[in-house]
Amino acid sequence: MKRQQSGFTLIELVVVIVILAALAAIALPRYINLGTDARIASVNGVAGGLRSAVAIVQARYIANGNTAATTVTMLDATVVTVNAGTGVPVGTAAGIGSALQAGNSAAPVDGYATDYTTPTAVTFSITPPNLATCQVVYNGTTGAVTTNVSVC
Repeated sequence: MKRQQSGFTLIELVVVIVILAALAAIALPRYINLGTDARIASVNGVAGGLRSAVAIVQARYIANGNTAATTVTMLDATVVTVNAGTGVPVGTAAGIGSALQAGNSAAPVDGYATDYTTPTAVTFSITPPNLATCQVVYNGTTGAVTTNVSVC
């Protein structure tokens, strides 16, 4: 009498394990890059914060009713320097820096380096590393906010 056995041989199991290991080592890292995704999400979050800050300052500027003013005093007594006529925060520490975070306008966003050198292109880049290709750019004249996430 012969007994019928069922199951996998040891060699078949080893081959399946080797194939799964190869897939894990080669294919999965291409699909899972959490560091890049986190930096992109952070940049988009800062861009949203900038847009909100511009909108809040402009709303306060319009509510005050003085379109010739160059400063806006927010409800928490923070003074924000703005462009007369539009109420858009200027591209300086006293402008958009104050609008973002009261008390420390030189470094308004934690984890970001802020460069106020060009008021029409204030940059907020992730630190460290200071990635020039992973940043938010604020235009202090128009209030436009753009993101650069080409290589985060």
